[in-house]
Amino acid sequence: MKRTISMMLGKGSVSHNTRDFKATNVDAERTQFNVAYCHTPIKEVYHELFDAAVQRYNDKQTRSDRCIDDYYEKIRTGKQEKLFYEIIYQVGKMEDMSAVSEDGQLAAKVLDEFMSRFQERNPNLRVFSAHLHMDEATPHLHVDFVPYITGSKRGLDTRVSLKQALAAQGFSSEGRGNTEWNQWVRSEKEQLSKVMERHGIEWEQLGTHDEHLDVLAYKKEQRAKEVAALEEQITEKTMELSAMTDKKEEIKGEVNDFLAELDKTQGKLNTIKERERFVAKNASHYDDDPKYELPEPKPLMYAKTYHDKHAAPVVRKLKDVIRSILLQFIEKTQELKSMLDRANDQIRSLYGKVQKLEPENERLRGVEKDFGRLRRHLGGERTDEIIGEVKAQETAEKQAQQPQQRVRHTRTHYAR
Repeated sequence: MKRTISMMLGKGSVSHNTRDFKATNVDAERTQFNVAYCHTPIKEVYHELFDAAVQRYNDKQTRSDRCIDDYYEKIRTGKQEKLFYEIIYQVGKMEDMSAVSEDGQLAAKVLDEFMSRFQERNPNLRVFSAHLHMDEATPHLHVDFVPYITGSKRGLDTRVSLKQALAAQGFSSEGRGNTEWNQWVRSEKEQLSKVMERHGIEWEQLGTHDEHLDVLAYKKEQRAKEVAALEEQITEKTMELSAMTDKKEEIKGEVNDFLAELDKTQGKLNTIKERERFVAKNASHYDDDPKYELPEPKPLMYAKTYHDKHAAPVVRKLKDVIRSILLQFIEKTQELKSMLDRANDQIRSLYGKVQKLEPENERLRGVEKDFGRLRRHLGGERTDEIIGEVKAQETAEKQAQQPQQRVRHTRTHYAR
């Protein structure tokens, strides 16, 4: 038995997955056969993952406006990262894996076994909602997760990042067409195909070309390829945007560090002023110390004797005190001036970097808007369906071309 594998981005409608909301394509009589693996409110997951990191971050801040009150709201209202992602897995199609057939029951077993190891395979993708649906045309699995990393050097040490989460799991971008995301998708499909094999199902990878396609099918295929090409570009730009976001966060962290250093410098200046006030307040200590007072001359004492034995020693002590104070003042002043100069130079440099990054961020935001227009035109569900199918087909095409490329390379090698 051969069956295809579908893996696509979902809309992230948790209420639909839990059946709090039922669409028209749902058979309510079969809802009882659905499987709920987990369902934790996403806000609770954010508290669990990030509250400690937010507290550590806020404790380091010297200004209240830099503190984070609610990390969930920061991500929800921001444009840098999504709150969560949803992946939909499916084995076969409605024609060969209907949910009401024996083959459909077999597909459910495969997806159930596949899901049992998902969190173990993906430690940086925190699953908070997962459901196997048996009340629609074909069994399929919804997995909702929050991607996160730990040990970040800038900003929160634990934060949301899909790109960095996949990188932490060993998926390293190799350029366009082989990003962390694409590598992870291929890896997940391979894991699912292994489970299928244990149940006697072979992964049917779509062919590269069908010479007998009729005109309508051919046009449909070409349209799907065009959409896939556009989606590929958007995926790459999205990953670039994520990388630029990480860089922006890094620069922002550096700026915050130097601003904190400036605050500490100001604190040192305040400390010096406080010392001055303390000295002025306690100046009477020197007034009362006989070491710093000139005694009254004794009767008939020569002026030279008074100068040598009494006046000169007191003056020397006063000079030593003044010299010590001046040296400390000069050293502290030079130290603080150097710190301020370094901080100002660094801030000017970082400001220049931020200015250079802004046009690229603006361009990537334009790409994101274009993708939104495409989804509105085709419809979210249709867009995701086309993208999933075409990605699966492209993966199969690449895998089918690899043996041919090796053969051509071998022939060329022997020809030489």
